[in-house]
Amino acid sequence: MRDGVVRIDTGDVRGVVRGDRVVFQGIPYAAPPKGELRWDAPRPPAGWGGVRDATAPGNPCPQVGSSYSELKASDEDCLFLNVTAPTRRSGPKPVMVWVHGDGAIGAGHFFDGSRLAVDGDVVVVTINYRMGVFGGFGLPGLAGSGTFGVQDQRAALEWVRRNAGAFGGDPGNVTLFGVSYGAASVAAHLVSPASHGLFHRAVLHSGFALVDLPAESWFPGLGALPWLAWRPRAEVEEIGRQVAAELGCADLACLRALPAERLLDHPQVMNIFQPFAYDELPPDLLAAGRFARVPVLAGATADEHRNLVSVFRGEVTAEDYPRLLAAAFGDRAGAVAAEYPLADYPTPALAWARVLTDRVWARATFRQHRVLSAHTTTYAFEFADPGASGDGAAHHSDIPYLFPAEDERNPLGDRMIRYWTNFARTGDPNGDGLPAWPTFREGHVQSLAPDAIGNVDYARTHRLAFWEDG
Repeated sequence: MRDGVVRIDTGDVRGVVRGDRVVFQGIPYAAPPKGELRWDAPRPPAGWGGVRDATAPGNPCPQVGSSYSELKASDEDCLFLNVTAPTRRSGPKPVMVWVHGDGAIGAGHFFDGSRLAVDGDVVVVTINYRMGVFGGFGLPGLAGSGTFGVQDQRAALEWVRRNAGAFGGDPGNVTLFGVSYGAASVAAHLVSPASHGLFHRAVLHSGFALVDLPAESWFPGLGALPWLAWRPRAEVEEIGRQVAAELGCADLACLRALPAERLLDHPQVMNIFQPFAYDELPPDLLAAGRFARVPVLAGATADEHRNLVSVFRGEVTAEDYPRLLAAAFGDRAGAVAAEYPLADYPTPALAWARVLTDRVWARATFRQHRVLSAHTTTYAFEFADPGASGDGAAHHSDIPYLFPAEDERNPLGDRMIRYWTNFARTGDPNGDGLPAWPTFREGHVQSLAPDAIGNVDYARTHRLAFWEDG
């Protein structure tokens, strides 16, 4: 890696040497998925002569922004990845491939893998992938309906297998990890035979592979959903047919000719194509053990739904609370109100958030631990730093502890980085000087809190006996 230049299968790339690490950004791992390649399987990228500059991020994939992200983008030439590698040579290093969350916004370069790479002596890869209508669109007769974003992620893993060695990484020791939609993506790869062999460990942060949604639990007015992550392929294709008609198109050629901005202008088009299309139900595949038998590290945060209530619903009044409980739980609303009385919480919004944290997230996460641990080595965690955000240990608030800004140091984050990179190296997070972390098969969920790392009675804390009763 002389002067920050390495040779990969498509040519030479130059990154930036920053003392103890080298950072490469904007490396194409697939051809631009535009024109005739819109809604097609990713194709190999073109090669180049000379040395390609890899010192700045590539385009983020098309997105319209949101209340929590101002980023807007429309360039479909966006299948880029970023690599951070330690400068010290010490034999082939584990490779950690990060899949960002949300599924409608985001980009890999927003996650600085420097601390993971240097402190953990690993190679970190972060990726862009097609999202929303570009990644999840379906249409009758369209090969790969609803799976283009997942196919992009797989293409990135194939790139890692071909090129990790150039950065000092071991293509035979790859950890796939992600948060939220990214964790659901990891679950999709676990149950996809086409992805097997491309990764050797898996980490899921706040994954919703087994999450179902009661009515009103996400957006106001949203009805109950049997699964947050999954949708039958035929349903995706029917939605696509309806969207095509609304856009004035009768065939795929017409749709591919539309400007990206026209697709982005369609109301909710980035959200309605977020769930993954399936032919066989992934929760059933997981329960049957029909998934890659790789070691898994998985968990959620202690206050998952607090920031989601803040972002997607806003104020909840005392008058709203019984109405929301009735919409979500029907005849059982009274029992839920008795279990979670308003008087126990500073605000109605916090009461509603606690109900949904326990019912939506904790119940599904615990089920996921049981399903996975029945077939493979599984380590379970709960991130529980109450100071992680203004909403406590909320959804996604654990991620800055693994991807901190360059000048930030956090003792809990330091330990988490050691746990995660130990797991990437051996499939076991334990190591010298760290509190012991037994597997979930031993009934253990590791609480990750400042100065309080150890077992938590997860089922009692989240009242899972109450939720399993109905």
